Amino acid sequence: MFTKKKVPEIHSTNIFSVLAGILVGSLAGAVTMLLLAPKSGQDTRKRIMERGIELRDRTTGMVEDTMKQVRLKTDEITSGGRQKARELLEQGQALVVEQLDQVSEAAQAGKKAIEAS
Repeated sequence: MFTKKKVPEIHSTNIFSVLAGILVGSLAGAVTMLLLAPKSGQDTRKRIMERGIELRDRTTGMVEDTMKQVRLKTDEITSGGRQKARELLEQGQALVVEQLDQVSEAAQAGKKAIEAS
């Protein structure tokens, strides 16, 4: 009677895998770039530290944005589920009232048939 609607699932492990890949790739690229640059050791270490801090800040921002999106999607799915539950409850109540009316009508018809005989 009712069809089951598939709700898109949020795969947080995929999101974190992508973020980890971006982090590792960015870090590897930054370190390679800095190590191949013709600078002194002290300058290179300073640049590595600065890039690491910058990368950490960007990654933190990306994780925060992703978590906000996950929370919003979760809220949407939850409120949609609640709305659907309310609709189903109303439909169920309407069906119960309809069936009670039919039973009442049948009982009245049976009572009249018994009285007539």
